[in-house]
Amino acid sequence: MKVSDYIVKFLIEKGIKDVFGYPGGMVTDIMNSLEENKDKIQAHISYHEQGAAFAACGLAQVTHKPGVCYATSGPGATNLMTGIANAYFDSIPCIFLTGQVNTREAKGELLCRQKGFQETDIVSIVKPITKYAKKIETEDQIQYELEKSYNICMEGRPGPVLLDIPINIQKQEIAVEKVTYFQEEKDEEELLNMIKKIQQELQKAKRPVIIAGNGINIANCKKEFKNLVKKWKVPVVTSMIAIDCIETQSPYCYGFIGAYGERYANIIVEKSDLIISIGSRLDVRQTGPTDKFAQKSKLIRIDIDSHELTNKIKKDEMQIKGDIREILPLLGQLKPNNTETWLQDCKKIKEQLQETDKRDYHQWISDLSNYIPAESIITTDVGQNQVWIAQYFKVKENQRVLFSGGHGAMGYSLPAAIGSYYADKNKVIVSINGDGGFQMNIQELQFIAREKIPIKMIIFNNHSLGMIRHFQEMYFDSHYVQTVENTGYQIPDFCKIANAYGIRSCSIKQKEELATIKELILNKEPILINIEFPQITHVYPKLAMGKPVYNQDPLLDQKILENLLKENVE
Repeated sequence: MKVSDYIVKFLIEKGIKDVFGYPGGMVTDIMNSLEENKDKIQAHISYHEQGAAFAACGLAQVTHKPGVCYATSGPGATNLMTGIANAYFDSIPCIFLTGQVNTREAKGELLCRQKGFQETDIVSIVKPITKYAKKIETEDQIQYELEKSYNICMEGRPGPVLLDIPINIQKQEIAVEKVTYFQEEKDEEELLNMIKKIQQELQKAKRPVIIAGNGINIANCKKEFKNLVKKWKVPVVTSMIAIDCIETQSPYCYGFIGAYGERYANIIVEKSDLIISIGSRLDVRQTGPTDKFAQKSKLIRIDIDSHELTNKIKKDEMQIKGDIREILPLLGQLKPNNTETWLQDCKKIKEQLQETDKRDYHQWISDLSNYIPAESIITTDVGQNQVWIAQYFKVKENQRVLFSGGHGAMGYSLPAAIGSYYADKNKVIVSINGDGGFQMNIQELQFIAREKIPIKMIIFNNHSLGMIRHFQEMYFDSHYVQTVENTGYQIPDFCKIANAYGIRSCSIKQKEELATIKELILNKEPILINIEFPQITHVYPKLAMGKPVYNQDPLLDQKILENLLKENVE
């Protein structure tokens, strides 16, 4: 069997039905092999390799199977890098296949910068942002390396892998054999001992809280997690990119924490005496200065990645390395103390603060969420639009909300929505964007038009790079440079651009017009909806540098804050 045919056969056997990529000279054999098997696997052509990489990420986030993406050598491969980094930091399983120049044209050990046209050592470049990256040197390596890469991609904490395959090797014939890849054994006895220690801490605690991280989504354990919460009856706060782990209307949901998190969520964490963090790396955006984070609370951290646990948040924290899929059933056997009084206290805090930071345009987000059905998939971009969705969107049962979290890549939403569509064509797909991020991968409008994908593209258009403009307001005396119109930043007429691609569009300028979105969301055609926001917009609450995470701007009256932090709120 030809190597490129074997690669496609391997993907089909692993249940991969859709791959994304962009044509190039060094992947023509892979392209041809995909075409010959199009009844079993579909190749979807994006208009930029970054768009293809983000689409693969979006598909993987929904299906929990590897997203697959291919590109040619040189600039094709380097254009994948932002998508590769996104997959690495957000633990998204992806397989990236790059073509490479003929081995006879490769520079090898020569000291010249380049020998073959478009030759680039992509493996060395991406090693820091992949779980595994390997150049195939001979055709007889392909079977083992594919199996190894797939397993590394999926096992433990998922993430991206890359195989770089010279064009002449893609053409070679191989004898197909069965190969295996070694997987490490687990220490179940140590895990059971740690679960016993959690029970001891639960029995001591009067004000326990769960921090739910995106590891719950990555492990595909939302159902098991929500069952645990209902049994334990404890308040839950989430990381920003895990807001869809629990629906907003749950009596145990208290928003997301961090620099841009809900004020009441941060105060509840500060008041707690026991934090159980499940699948969250507790990064600096979540905790603020660690010496000021939840100072009276015991911290238990559950994470599959021991490397993340090297970043200690508290000196005396209890660390449990393990797979959430195995740990959640064990936690379900434990029982905390009665939490009724603590839950009532949390409810009072939420009721007192939930309207504190809301502006008129924030209400638009809440209203918008009412028109998007359950079982839908929402993708977000990066910037104010992303944080507004996290803060004010009401997550329904079985909704997914996808983010570019750790890497924070503008231009993510649109191609991720394309990947989400191929993950589940029966669901409503809504792509949320800012006017800045939308332009990063605006070329993928041609993909949507070509395939007539019924994605709803919503732009929160404040005619500025709002997040950076807000920084300039805070730290540069409102000296706006390169962030608003006529300072070096400009936006086009998005509706005209959509129409040029043959995509229906509309513009909403008044809150009263927002109700028309419901009908547009439910129809079966692509549409671009431009929502005009004020140019001066803010993300509130927002943590200023050096302050504890529970004391965000705009600052609360000190007496009110002190009362909320009391053991019992008056």
